[in-house]
Amino acid sequence: MQRVWEGGAPRPLALGLSAMAWGYGRALRFRDALYSAGLLRSRRLACPVIAIGNLTLGGTGKTPAVELAARTLQESGVEPGIVSRGYGRSTAGVRVAADRGGILCDPRSAGDEPFLLARRVPGVPVVVGENRFEAGKLCVERFGVRALVLDDAFQHRTLHKDLEVVLINGRAPWGNGRLFPRGPLREPLTALARAHLVIVTRPPDFGGAVDEIFATIRRHNAGAPLVLADVEPVECWEAQSARLLSPEALAGRRLLAFAGIAYPEGFSDTLAGLGAAVTGFRKFADHHWYEQRDLDLLAEHARRSGAEGLVTTEKDWIRLLALPFPSIPLWVLGVRLVLTRGREQWYSAIKDAIGR
Repeated sequence: MQRVWEGGAPRPLALGLSAMAWGYGRALRFRDALYSAGLLRSRRLACPVIAIGNLTLGGTGKTPAVELAARTLQESGVEPGIVSRGYGRSTAGVRVAADRGGILCDPRSAGDEPFLLARRVPGVPVVVGENRFEAGKLCVERFGVRALVLDDAFQHRTLHKDLEVVLINGRAPWGNGRLFPRGPLREPLTALARAHLVIVTRPPDFGGAVDEIFATIRRHNAGAPLVLADVEPVECWEAQSARLLSPEALAGRRLLAFAGIAYPEGFSDTLAGLGAAVTGFRKFADHHWYEQRDLDLLAEHARRSGAEGLVTTEKDWIRLLALPFPSIPLWVLGVRLVLTRGREQWYSAIKDAIGR
């Protein structure tokens, strides 16, 4: 699909996808009209709701942003809960992935992102469910949380949200500018008008690029605070020995990298920033659940490239936990989202949402 979006599609395929995108856009407009007319309504929960989402398909840093929102609420003296759909999980319905005592599900049952969030913010209840209202209601009633953070919920309209946070990947903000499936946009850019706060992640460092992104946002939303954030490595460990290292320990190591995430280029940039000597990069589909043959092939590719081991993301590590470790060292890198501009606006928006 990425190749198609970048212009590599035969004309009949491109025309077919364009027709499907046109139908998808009509359906979105019809849904918006139903909400505007009051025929569809968003239901409220008995606590503030903060939604983290994006406008394109993946790769904007939503999971680290959910973690940041939960930690910000804790710093504000508010006990948070997290609600996620649990994309790619093997279960259905509403399920508690973690309570205040710890993680209750394996990654396949909870989904890789909820499991990761439960690991990153211990003591915060994490509930998964296709029905966000029912999942949120359970989280509030069972655990008494004072605020909810919704993961990947910008397009979810059935639940009232007090703070709508939209993330934009600064390196590829709009893709080819087309709606899915002809492009990566989940909604037209006009949907930015619903955002209460916009975060541009991994902002480009070449002149004027951020200003252009901001100008596009302002054409559709004149008042939402605009914040910049970047991804920062915070921990590293060798999987076989569980030995913790600083991320800087990867500097100079010859490693074969692999990742099954929406924006693998971000992981590649992070490794380059740490000074790792990457001998190759193997990309898998987003949310790919690894099999033993994947690890065997990766180990073989690493040996052929002269690498001393493998390196992957924390999210990928979660999706291979059930497998025997590869025959060569595997390093795992964990990251977090760091606000580089607009920190005050972020805290103010959270405070306002709590107040409402």
